Amino acid sequence: MRAFDPEVVDTIWAAIEPLVPMPVETHPLGCHRPRLADRDCFEVIVVRLVTGCSWTDAERLCANKVSDTTARDRRDNWITAGVFDAIANEAIAAYDRIIGLDLSDTAVDGSLHKAPAGGEGTGKNPTDRAKLGWKWSILVDCAGIPIGWTVAGANRNDSILLAPTLDDAAGRGLLAEIETLWLDRGYDSEATRARLAQRSIDDAVIATKRKPNTAKGPAKKLPMGLRWPVERTNSWLSNYGQLRRNTDRRTVHRLAQFALAVAFLLTAKLIDWRNRWPPASTPIR
Repeated sequence: MRAFDPEVVDTIWAAIEPLVPMPVETHPLGCHRPRLADRDCFEVIVVRLVTGCSWTDAERLCANKVSDTTARDRRDNWITAGVFDAIANEAIAAYDRIIGLDLSDTAVDGSLHKAPAGGEGTGKNPTDRAKLGWKWSILVDCAGIPIGWTVAGANRNDSILLAPTLDDAAGRGLLAEIETLWLDRGYDSEATRARLAQRSIDDAVIATKRKPNTAKGPAKKLPMGLRWPVERTNSWLSNYGQLRRNTDRRTVHRLAQFALAVAFLLTAKLIDWRNRWPPASTPIR
């Protein structure tokens, strides 16, 4: 998986390291054990995110360089300092600066996943025999690049999550640049249109639901239009084990994992973009 590519990991860490808060010395004698390296804690966090394993298994996979408790504490400190949100925002801004976001056509959709440990932000999954699950709602550009997201329980309707998803993109200054928004039939309601109007989105293509009291028969196949990029992005993100089957019990932890996954996704794309062009010193034949 690209998240284990050393070049991708090193690039992400180079961006995270300046954001990591300096530790505060609290020991009265200053004689506690030496502080373990932040990079080693980062590796445990990445292994758990990608594989979906437990903290103790991630500790063993990283040669027991740091304990699972230390890795969790370091993650919580970084969440409090806003490190994961900052790295996701930096990745989106870098992609826009180098390649360019295409906001002429955008799409929003939700994706349901397992959350067997329960906790806040989970609910009964209507597509998985009412087992506990969670979902994310994500807004992407024409190429499937995430620009806004939110998370909630699996029992929350996609239409309800539309507003916070758009507002997250607005926080990055991207909502005003959206030209056309594509939505599936789960968003076909007056409440959705009102939410879009409140955010000055007047060009939305929404697949329509079957009208009541109409003759039953095979559902009419509607063209997917430009909704497929968000479906592809959901598939990309589902490759991360902890997003596909999350065992955290707090929403802030899921959001941190999601933000880090987005940073990995965009960093890999930027490296691939760079590698498309030969170095200036290489003759082209």
